Amino acid sequence: MIDLKFLRENPEIVKQNILNKFQEQKVPLVDEVIALDREHRATIQRADELRANRNKVSKEIGALMAQGKKDEAMTKKRLVTEQGEELAAAEKKQTELAEEIKKRMMAIPNIIDPSVPIGKDDSENVEVECFGEPRVPAFEIPYHAEIMESFNGLDLDSARRVAGNGFYYLMGDIARLHSAVISYARDFMIGRGFTYCIPPFMIRSDVVTGVMSFAEMDAMMYKIEGEDLYLIGTSEHSMIGKFIDQILPEEKLPYTLTSYSPCFRKEKGAHGIEERGVYRIHQFEKQEMIVVCKPEESKLWFDKLWRNTVDLFRSMDIPVRTLECCSGDLADLKVKSVDVEAWSPRQKKYFEVGSCSNLGDAQARRLRIRVSGESGKYFAHTLNNTVVAPPRMLIAFSENNLNEDGSVNIPVALRPYMGGQDKLVPKA
Repeated sequence: MIDLKFLRENPEIVKQNILNKFQEQKVPLVDEVIALDREHRATIQRADELRANRNKVSKEIGALMAQGKKDEAMTKKRLVTEQGEELAAAEKKQTELAEEIKKRMMAIPNIIDPSVPIGKDDSENVEVECFGEPRVPAFEIPYHAEIMESFNGLDLDSARRVAGNGFYYLMGDIARLHSAVISYARDFMIGRGFTYCIPPFMIRSDVVTGVMSFAEMDAMMYKIEGEDLYLIGTSEHSMIGKFIDQILPEEKLPYTLTSYSPCFRKEKGAHGIEERGVYRIHQFEKQEMIVVCKPEESKLWFDKLWRNTVDLFRSMDIPVRTLECCSGDLADLKVKSVDVEAWSPRQKKYFEVGSCSNLGDAQARRLRIRVSGESGKYFAHTLNNTVVAPPRMLIAFSENNLNEDGSVNIPVALRPYMGGQDKLVPKA
């Protein structure tokens, strides 16, 4: 949510930003907000006048009663009653107008960074940099589910019987590899100075609407029936929510946290063959990183965050690239975003394994996360990035470390978490 004062003073900039995100239908919201805001401020002014007059007349009534001028006092009492009714109506209108303004402001996208390329959708995202040499071996690489099944490590059929499509059983060496990756990612981030955290896996609706747009909420979140609780789609939600309604001492910034959680997502829509198996699923686990910082430091932290993911993947011998998200591919709260994509030797292309986002003060404004410093109070900036999400990591890992005999090499960095093993050998 952008600053109302900024919208009021720069309506054309806000409108152009909406057009840059190819959301033309939202342009009228800017003029609607300005009109409602004008009416809201006039209502506040009238309510203030009525309160001041009530206080003044109340003192006059007391003086008249003391002088025995009862009739004059009663006349003024009737005036106070009439104005009291007008004040109550003004206060009600003030609340209603504030809600209408908020509803529209929540739908207006955040102002994107000037460096963001203008494009309609993810097909117009721009490659930034590649890390590591992509390789395509001479032998055929099976589909990732087949590789995992060769270790008796994946059971999709049982999962479908138990929970339906979009779920899985991981077993044996593959399950252990999954846990090893999570543990390694945790220690990797702790080594980079982040504080480890395990957050709540459910959050209230006010936190949900504070961290994401309504469109994202509808597409992702599972609601707990009969309760004001949602299953998190990523631990970023509850980690940013940790600071709701807080005034943070400036000297304690930045807060740098890395969190583990299961994640639950609806994943609406039909998907192609390459997104089956364990690529796009309803439940998975993830290591996340978030930063709460001063506004002037958010660009610096943005580059640090995506670099952490690149370094983690490279330490496991997986080639990756960074992809700048264009304007039309940015969620409404985001100022700037870079996807990290891993190389798939089987598909001979990169695929997304993580996303790094700078949200400016949008989440902080919605969740009322302020900083108290020498120059006064201001909204913090928030950022988040995927450290690793093992289902997709397992795809990249198994393909890039696969040998012709079906075995999978374990990089040196992971061996302490795998009991010293240097290779997984297929069982089937």
